[in-house]
Amino acid sequence: MLTNISKATTLYFTPVLMLTSLFLILFAYLAPVVMLHSQVSLLTVVPSSVLTQPGSNQIVDGPSMFVGMLGSCAKPNNSATLICTSPSISPVYNASVFTSNTPSSVLAAPPTVAPAFLATSLAFSMIFFIMFTGISFRHLMGKAGNVWENPMVQRASAWIGIGSFLVGLASFLIIRIYFGKAASDFNQSIQGQGANGPQLIADTSNAFTMVWVGYAFFAVPVVVSLAKLHVLATK
Repeated sequence: MLTNISKATTLYFTPVLMLTSLFLILFAYLAPVVMLHSQVSLLTVVPSSVLTQPGSNQIVDGPSMFVGMLGSCAKPNNSATLICTSPSISPVYNASVFTSNTPSSVLAAPPTVAPAFLATSLAFSMIFFIMFTGISFRHLMGKAGNVWENPMVQRASAWIGIGSFLVGLASFLIIRIYFGKAASDFNQSIQGQGANGPQLIADTSNAFTMVWVGYAFFAVPVVVSLAKLHVLATK
C-alpha cells in the first residue's frame, strides 16, 4: 500500500503541483497590467492617514497605484476606474495620479535584466513541466514513451528544473529587496513631511506570497527529478 501511495504521489500529484506553481508564478509576473488589476501586485500605494496622523483610523479617499513587474495600474480616487500602463519589461510606472509633493520618484521599475531573467526562467519552467510530465506518464504512451526512458533526457529535465528554479527564486528575492527598500523610502519621505504630507502608504503586496507558495510547490518536482538522477547514478 505504501508503495502505491508513493507511486501515485510521484506520478500524479507532483505534476499537478508543478502546474499550480507555474500558474501562481505566471500570475504574479503578469499582474496587475495584464490581469488581476487590483487584486495582485508586487507593491501597493494606497490612501492612508497612518503616516501623517499616527494612530488614526480615518478612512481616506485618494489616489492608489498597484505596481507589478511589467507596469502599473493607478486611479485618482477610490471610486475611479483603474488605468494601466502597457506591459513592458522596462516599464515606466504611472505616477500622474499623485500630487507634486508625493515622493513617487522612489517607485521606479527594477533594472530591465530582472524581468528578462524571470521571463527566461518561466520559459524554462514550462519546458521542465512538459518534460517532467512526459517522464512521469511515459508508461501510458506506448512506443512514444520510449523517448522519455532515455537517461540523458531525464538528466536534461532535472538540470532544466533546478536551473529555472534557482534563477527564478533568486530573481524574485532580489526584486523583493528592491521593492521593500522603495516602500520604506517612500514612507519615510511621507513621514518627514509631517501633517502636510500626502495621506498615502506604500507596502509590498500579495504577489510575493503567491511567488513563495509557487516556488515551494516547484521545489517538489525538482527534488523528485534530482532523486531519480541519484538512483540512476548509483545503479
